[in-house]
Amino acid sequence: MKQKVLVVDDDAAILEVLEMRLTAMGFAVTATSDPRKALEATEAARFDLALLDLRMAPTDGMRLMEGLHERQPRLPVLIMTAHGTIQTAVEAVRRGAFDYLTKPFVRDELRSKIARTLATRRWARDRERLLTVGQALASSGVMARVLDSVAQATVEATDADRCVVFQLEQGRLVPMASAGSPPPAWSRLEAAASAAMDKGMPITTSGAAEGADSGTIVAAPLVVQRGPAGALVIETAARLEPGDDDLELLALFSSQAAIAIRNTHDLESLKSGAVAALGRMATQVAHEVKNPLAGLRLYVRHLEQHLSKIDDAAGRELAGKIAVTVDHLASVVAEITAFGRPPELHRVPTALHPLLDECLELARARRPTEGVDIITAYDPACPQGRLDARELKKAFLNLILNALEALEGAGRLTVTTAYSAATGTVTVTIEDTGPGMTEETLGRAFDLFFTTKPDGTGLGMSIARSVINLHAGELAVSSRVGEGTRVQARLPLEPAPDPARAPGAGA
Repeated sequence: MKQKVLVVDDDAAILEVLEMRLTAMGFAVTATSDPRKALEATEAARFDLALLDLRMAPTDGMRLMEGLHERQPRLPVLIMTAHGTIQTAVEAVRRGAFDYLTKPFVRDELRSKIARTLATRRWARDRERLLTVGQALASSGVMARVLDSVAQATVEATDADRCVVFQLEQGRLVPMASAGSPPPAWSRLEAAASAAMDKGMPITTSGAAEGADSGTIVAAPLVVQRGPAGALVIETAARLEPGDDDLELLALFSSQAAIAIRNTHDLESLKSGAVAALGRMATQVAHEVKNPLAGLRLYVRHLEQHLSKIDDAAGRELAGKIAVTVDHLASVVAEITAFGRPPELHRVPTALHPLLDECLELARARRPTEGVDIITAYDPACPQGRLDARELKKAFLNLILNALEALEGAGRLTVTTAYSAATGTVTVTIEDTGPGMTEETLGRAFDLFFTTKPDGTGLGMSIARSVINLHAGELAVSSRVGEGTRVQARLPLEPAPDPARAPGAGA
């Protein structure tokens, strides 16, 4: 695909020569002596380079360059000038031009400066975007953050209207990250993602070919070890057509997204083994500590009674503090035991909304909520499900308490549900307007014994995720500093059928 060059000069002879030479060099050239037509051209198409005469009337090259940059901020500009006005050309470079060319053109100067301009532009652009994504990939273990960075960098680097990262989950494509303007039709993007995954290579779909007003869609598959795990999709405006550079960039960014997905899968695999071993060890330790703690609590009660009889108020107060500490240790032991020995689910028909209301009532009893605005928005279409109400209550109560603790008595807590009849799942969202989490804290949210609370155990989030996972669901956390935290639990309302019990199994 040819790179597009815009040439503006009020000298008809120079304009003709430049058009001929640039066409011979393999460029698609738009040449005009009218600055207004040049501005209109940049609104109708995207250019890779502009050559502007410095001295023109009524608009000079400087003002025209500023107008072009309002429409295409990263468009590299070469200013053309006569020998007598080189100082002015240097000033143009200071104001945003990439370089200048002197008239008459020195042999090979035109070719070399154009080549250097395009190469430098591409190197700077690619380096900046890849550095952004690379930093996110290296510094954050949170896949969502990396995919967000990939989507944003892709939009900025390719001048696409929008970018969406799709991931394959349980046989269907799910948008995991997006940047740019919302798509007018998700179906076209999803269809392109599916086609790219089927072919195992980037594909391009023209909106004009389909009789649509939308622009071109380009999709690149995200290949992770066993095969495509999703796709990176961009859509351009109707007037823009992706070039070879855009396709190469898309391939680079899709590989970065694939690395993020693969790293997450590998990390989860490693964590599951480590967590299982740590859980077994923690259970043994908790069992050894449980009995001595019970004895210690009994001794403290006897001590409190004795101090009451002799009217030792100071001693009784100190004994009370010991009792509180022992109770805290006992609760930690109970949580460790619960985590180390995941329960077998007892599924019964359960209405999720009353369960969430009960969790909110329990949370209100434990935490001050006078200054907290609690909002619930439940999907009325959500039916009952075969769920373990006791275990889910434990998980959602932990998540709601975390949100209330983050709010510190002021802000908004929102609990919503959204039912999908197509997948038979309900998504429970618990969102707060608290201070949010840093990337480091977010990356360790599910780590055992990691907590930012002075009296926390660091087990609440891990227990909540284990309960959701036992239900074959997924728990995800997103957060931004100063904006709050959102926790989403996606739950299948019915257990997956057991293949071993299917009719004819083993026959």
